[in-house]
Amino acid sequence: MNTKTLIKPLIFCALFAAVGCKDDTQKDAKRDIATMSDNILLQEWTGPYQGVPAFDKMKVEDIKEAVEIGMDLSLKDIDAIANQTEAPTFENTIVAMERSGEELNRVFTYYGILSSNMSSPEFRKVQGELAPKLSEYRSKISQNEKLFNRIKAVYEASQNTPLEKDQQRVVDLIYKRFEMNGANLDAEKKKRYAEINKELSSLYNDFSNNVLHDEENYVTYLTKDQLSGLSEGFIKSAAKIATDKGQDGKYAITNTRSSMDPFLTYSTERELRKKIWTNYYSRGDNNDEYDNKDIIAEILKLRKERVGLLGYDNYADWRLQDRMAKNPENAMALMDAVWPAAIGRVKEEVADMQAIANSDNITIEPWDYRYYAEKVRKKKYDLDSDEVKQYLQLDKLTDALFYTAGRLFNYKFTPVKEGSVPVFHPDVNVWEVTDKDSGEHIGLWYLDPFARQGKRSGAWATTYRSHTTFDGKKNVLASNNSNFVKAAPGEAVLISWDDATTFFHEFGHALHFFSSNVKYPTLNGGVRDYTEFQSQLLERWLSTDEVINQFLVHYKTGEPIPADLVEKIKKASTFNQGFATTEYLASAIMDMKLHLADPTNIDIAKFERETLAELNMPAELPMRHRTPHFGHVFSGEGYATAYYGYMWADVLTSDASEAFKEAPGGFYDKEVADKLVKYLFAPRNSMDPAEAFRKFRGRDAKIEALLRDRGFPVPNN
Repeated sequence: MNTKTLIKPLIFCALFAAVGCKDDTQKDAKRDIATMSDNILLQEWTGPYQGVPAFDKMKVEDIKEAVEIGMDLSLKDIDAIANQTEAPTFENTIVAMERSGEELNRVFTYYGILSSNMSSPEFRKVQGELAPKLSEYRSKISQNEKLFNRIKAVYEASQNTPLEKDQQRVVDLIYKRFEMNGANLDAEKKKRYAEINKELSSLYNDFSNNVLHDEENYVTYLTKDQLSGLSEGFIKSAAKIATDKGQDGKYAITNTRSSMDPFLTYSTERELRKKIWTNYYSRGDNNDEYDNKDIIAEILKLRKERVGLLGYDNYADWRLQDRMAKNPENAMALMDAVWPAAIGRVKEEVADMQAIANSDNITIEPWDYRYYAEKVRKKKYDLDSDEVKQYLQLDKLTDALFYTAGRLFNYKFTPVKEGSVPVFHPDVNVWEVTDKDSGEHIGLWYLDPFARQGKRSGAWATTYRSHTTFDGKKNVLASNNSNFVKAAPGEAVLISWDDATTFFHEFGHALHFFSSNVKYPTLNGGVRDYTEFQSQLLERWLSTDEVINQFLVHYKTGEPIPADLVEKIKKASTFNQGFATTEYLASAIMDMKLHLADPTNIDIAKFERETLAELNMPAELPMRHRTPHFGHVFSGEGYATAYYGYMWADVLTSDASEAFKEAPGGFYDKEVADKLVKYLFAPRNSMDPAEAFRKFRGRDAKIEALLRDRGFPVPNN
């Protein structure tokens, strides 16, 4: 199983999107203000494809002014909505909120790129200054009593006289969001609620910057005699990275997963494996000025205090009320059901590895797991991951994404004319997305594939503009972002099977964006333990015969991947699932338990250590994300008490994939594919997720499908 990094920068998984109102007079005034400023970040997007971001003109020095002006314009919109004399209606209150915030939303697009793809010390300084201001801005919206009274009036009226389905969904979601974020509190509690949010915003920013510091500054430089076991392509790439960092003649192993993972898998240098492993898993935990443990403790205290103002015992109860799981007990029940099988499988995997390691007089340690797992893979399945990698070229896999989108969604991807769409880095490429039959324009897809200084680790998808129709049909500007290690000039970019799976996963998010058929912006959101489902499901198409036979060709000879190697890959599909499931689940359980615990005087290192001991966590592997660098949970709130959601979504994924396996046309069955798009992708958040899945599958999902997928024992009912 692949657990992925954040879908979008956490600063924007905030309380609300920018909201406002635009009567003609105010719209003109807003444009006048934006025009008076020559700040490009505030301007309407121009050019082809309904206008595109001016990434080529983006400057760090413009961001602070743009955000401040954008917030001011948005708050003027709020006042206009809140102070209307007309009785509250869906149109003059809810639609007004949906329609507004154009300037600030445009600025946030640039802000997200500067934060995630192109960060620098200069930007981080500005980001730190803006974090508390953005928190204050969001509080001014969520705590605007007049605004909430209008929303509440529309909501209560709709309980007696229901609106159209999509309108009712928008009203319900907006009302619930305001209610969950303190709109019903008294003045004193509202004040404290806002203060807490402001404090948290700065802590989230500090947490992220500390992790990024440790990723950028713990680089290991190797000499030629320390490269044993590493592939030719990896060595060439490491040499180029070292040269780019001013260390010509050496080889750089950066402190990111894309560099660490292959090194730990193939390097024969055990002490170096230990060093690389320690650097990576100690991010945010080096007992220096960039240590995150005290920050985490303060975040947990503030979160508990904040939900206490709303009457909740703990953060998890508050957070999960509008998720599929509904409460932490249901989420924990799922994880508890899978955990014993996962650690049981780890014991089997370690025993297999130890049998080989004995000949080296080695007892398996965490920095040995990947190395000896690879040896077991070769012995059990005669499968060499590096051999498989020779057939996994990034360019060909990109074509495989397009093929899959064409078969399931009827989409066509065409490279845009060079120079016609601005990009923020030369590595970024752009394609136009159209309907294969009608030629109808759907949007643009941006791909930023490579790791570099200032780019956060992991892989994610985001949108610069989402589909809506309430104010004229808007196209989609979507992006995928990865951290593949760039090959040396003239060399093919080869990636691992796991990385290829992640590539498909993130493209699943993009397809979710492109397939949207919703009318209102709020409905493009999602339920956290459901939104990973669509992307996890798309991973399954990587291993279909159609993709394997067409796109997995040798990077030198162009020969298709041999049938016997494909058979080995499929036979080994559940190999190392103990490791994959346990490292993920340990992080998910830790997330939940941290937020269920009393944070008073909490010692983060001790809590992590004792919790893992209680779980009987195998000593031979760590959590996928140790607490001090768990950005999903502590650089914002998008995944806080929600990291379990990957497994919740994977139950849906496993069950849905069985629907394709059962169909006459397999994974490309047209009838099932049509239902997939109609019920699971196009509705976004306009339909309750449980209802949507039942419409697709005819019933609720069953955990047994997940256990079968991972090769775990399925209990008899």
